[in-house]
Amino acid sequence: MTFKELRDKVHRFATFLQKSGLKKGDRVGINLANCPQYLVAHFGTILAGGVASGCSPLLSPTELAYQLNDSEAKFFITLDAIYEKVLLKILDKVPKLECVITTNISDFMGLSKIKVTLGKLLKKIPKGKVTPFEGKKVIDFLEVMNTEVDLKNVDIDVEKDLALLQYTGGTTGLPKGTELTHKNIISNAIQILTWIDTYEAKEGEVNLSAFPLFHLAGLAMSMVTLYASAGQILIANPRDSGHIIKEMQEKVPRLLVNVPTLYLNIKNNPKAKSIPQSTLDAIEIYISGAAPFPAEAIRDFEKSLNAENKVLEVYGMTETSPILTMNPYRGTKKIGTVGIPMPDTDIRLVDVDTGEQVPLGKPGEIICRGPQVTKGYYNKPEANKQTIIDGWFHTGDVGIMDEDGFLRIVDRTKDMLIVSGYKVYSVHVEDVLTKHPDIELVAIIGLPDADRPGSEIVKAIVQLKEGIQPTDSVKENLKKYASEHLSKYENPKILEFTEEMPLTAVGKVLKRALRDKEKKAQ
Repeated sequence: MTFKELRDKVHRFATFLQKSGLKKGDRVGINLANCPQYLVAHFGTILAGGVASGCSPLLSPTELAYQLNDSEAKFFITLDAIYEKVLLKILDKVPKLECVITTNISDFMGLSKIKVTLGKLLKKIPKGKVTPFEGKKVIDFLEVMNTEVDLKNVDIDVEKDLALLQYTGGTTGLPKGTELTHKNIISNAIQILTWIDTYEAKEGEVNLSAFPLFHLAGLAMSMVTLYASAGQILIANPRDSGHIIKEMQEKVPRLLVNVPTLYLNIKNNPKAKSIPQSTLDAIEIYISGAAPFPAEAIRDFEKSLNAENKVLEVYGMTETSPILTMNPYRGTKKIGTVGIPMPDTDIRLVDVDTGEQVPLGKPGEIICRGPQVTKGYYNKPEANKQTIIDGWFHTGDVGIMDEDGFLRIVDRTKDMLIVSGYKVYSVHVEDVLTKHPDIELVAIIGLPDADRPGSEIVKAIVQLKEGIQPTDSVKENLKKYASEHLSKYENPKILEFTEEMPLTAVGKVLKRALRDKEKKAQ
């Protein structure tokens, strides 16, 4: 799809929204996998004067109803399969929703009708039956594309008006709608493009990201790519590493953006060995974010793909549009850190208990301010009071900054364990254990210590590398390694093997699921 074709579809979508009653500031929920329809809906919403709100296709009916009601969405774009299996269960519970636009994932694939029919029959293409619902307008995306362009200009205040109402993952209670203005989004795009020396892509340049577009990392990557006039490869199924490798070979992207687990999946796929050296040489940057990428795992990845010095770890969150820090593209990188603050970004580390600034080299909660930082959460005054204090946003992450300004994330404040009065940073323990050659992934959680009220027991859940069997001798070997490389209070007292780690939609280890499993087992 060319830029001209995308613009035409965006204009048609925006016109449809305006003609259907969208007013400036109205919310539009976008509930799609990575496909061209997502970009059409997102930019059409922005151009019409609306506020886009990404919704994960993996949300349960209850979770989806909560997000639609909390955001007060007036329009909703979704896949026909989700309409039939999820949305129909809650349409009577979302009174402010007026219009639903449905699409099939194949609508813009350029496939013949025979291939689409076969794909649906073989269940390779998800499908769903779309039926009318009384009191709601239900229309097909392709029908919306027949709208004649008649777009009305909307006066936007970039400092105040929202572009996005993006929901957090809900790791600390119900998800919160993060308010991101037009200035927040554009500021971060400028910061990122400045960082990687690209304001105008070379002819034919493309980028690849398997981050979902409903996640701000994926959406930011997409917007930065469009801003630079580069092409982008949309990956609908991030778990299909074979397909990603095929796209790398055929399209030769300059830039990749993924979570660490997806980079490891690419590295471990036998097809990776067939990527030509010329392709590997042409890939300049592998950006990694949304979860810690242990230093040893980065070195393994760079060695496997002949990508020495090409992995750039970043740090940020939905509330910061999303990037706060990044390893330098040119100049010294420090593996195991998330780099230094982006331009115009202030970072401080403060004591978790007192709020006082901590010295360099000491752990503290990361607080920040900058043009990319949210103005707050929608309709959540108490959360805003606790999070934005004296103009500084409190991230809830614990980090250590060295004398060169490089930041290392050591934990979430909620993941920090207390063992006999000592603070144990789970990310640090995970980073140490991942250096063991048998370990692919590890997650550290805390269990209540019945013998010591207020203290916790350190537990390690370990996913071994392919070919390594979970034997008693392997377990003893890992315990010996842990005792040699960690302090006594950091050392996991319990070590458990798992065949597969629970992951979020973007590939982060889901510690909440591990904790819930422990509670049920007790």
